[in-house]
Formats: sequence, structure tokens, C-alpha cells
Amino acid sequence: MDGAIAPRGHPARMNPELQDQLAIAALAQTWALARDSGDWEKLRATAHPDATMTTTWFDGGFDDFIESCQASWSKGSRSQHFLGGTVAEINGARAIAQTRMAIMVRSALDGVEVDAACYGRFFDRVEKRDGAWRIAKSGGLPPSRLPADQERRRGQPEPADRARRGARKTAAGGAGVARRGTIIAPTHFRRPNRE
Repeated sequence: MDGAIAPRGHPARMNPELQDQLAIAALAQTWALARDSGDWEKLRATAHPDATMTTTWFDGGFDDFIESCQASWSKGSRSQHFLGGTVAEINGARAIAQTRMAIMVRSALDGVEVDAACYGRFFDRVEKRDGAWRIAKSGGLPPSRLPADQERRRGQPEPADRARRGARKTAAGGAGVARRGTIIAPTHFRRPNRE
């Protein structure tokens, strides 16, 4: 934005840290849109070549993550990542970006189509190399991983067990919401409406 013309003809000046914050937020949005639309080259451009990725279903190199996404995509799997605000703690050419998110997925569970909604926060370690912010390591943290929530849930059944029981009940037409504790977020299942 430096050099742009602001109102009244004065050159616009933007604080360099604000420029970095905006670039990191745009990086998060680009990642989500490229991932959900199957734009694999744009997705690849969001990460450094040595980047790693951790999700509910994957842990490894970023290029391997893209390959896994392509394989799922070719089988009809789709998801939508909705992001709500990114804030980065910047330290020189490195930063930790925290982004609120919701992921909507339609999938089969024991042969029954269900919708899953995951909520949580992405934590991305991003680095500025050659003047561009890119992901170095990406992962997530669910609200259920906060210490206060872990203490509250002590002694309760494992979230994955509750999810399977609840999803089967919901898929069979019963009432109820299941939660699945994962690295990303608690998940709520529901049977899709068919008209």
C-alpha cells in the first residue's frame, strides 16, 4: 500500500506490522478457498516446500497432504472451511497465526451419509522467506483441549466413542447430538435432509 494515494492526495503509509498481519490473514483465507475448491497449485503456494500439516486425518509433509486431498477429491469427498478472524503473533520473519474456524463435511459413517461440523482454531507457524509469508507448520486445537474443559470432562467416556454412538443413533432417526474429540474440534453429526 505504500505509495498509494489516500484521500486528499497524501501518499498512504501502512505500518509494516499491519501489512504482515494482513498478508498472514490473506494466506489463511487463500489456504481455505484453494483447499475447498480443489485449486491444488494455489494450495501448494500457501506453504513452504518443507512445510508439514497435521489434521484430524493426516500428519505429514504438505505435498503429501495435497496428494491425499486430491485422492479424496477424486472420490467425491468435499468440505467447506469457514474462517473467522486471524491474529498473528509476529517475531521478525516468524509468526504464530491463530484462526477461528468451522469445517463442514458430508461423509459416510457405517454406510449412512452424515454431516459433520467441526469447530476450533487453526494454529499455523508461518515464516516470511524471500519476502513472502507461507505456512511452515499447520495444525489445529479444539476448544475441548483447553485445560478447563479437560478438567470438566474428566471421567467421561472418550469423545470418539460418544461420537460413534451418537452418530449411529442420529443416522437411525433418533434424537441427539454426538461429539467427537479430535485434534481439530468437537464435531456434531446430523443426518442430511432429503427432499
